[in-house]
Amino acid sequence: MSKPLTVSIPHRLGKAEAMRRLKTGLSSAQTDYKNFFTVQEETWEGDTLTFRLSALGQAASGVIDVREDHVQLEVQLPWLLHRIAEKAQSVIQARGKVLLENKK
Repeated sequence: MSKPLTVSIPHRLGKAEAMRRLKTGLSSAQTDYKNFFTVQEETWEGDTLTFRLSALGQAASGVIDVREDHVQLEVQLPWLLHRIAEKAQSVIQARGKVLLENKK
């Protein structure tokens, strides 16, 4: 297993609003990208989401921590998915920033 992929996305929303937007965004992503991945398990405990998913026939698992000023994503990927995710890391971070922008 390769090292975890970690993405940190800063925000100025506060924890509650960031969690609300994240939950909405994750639900949309599951619908928008259902041909690419399937969420097997999703468990919220306080401000932390633990998940398992499959993509391209490979299993992955991770944690998303929602903090007052940033969201931290850490996902453990098999080698094949890790190679793809490394290339997509900037896209993941950019989409997260859009989701967590301080819009009025």
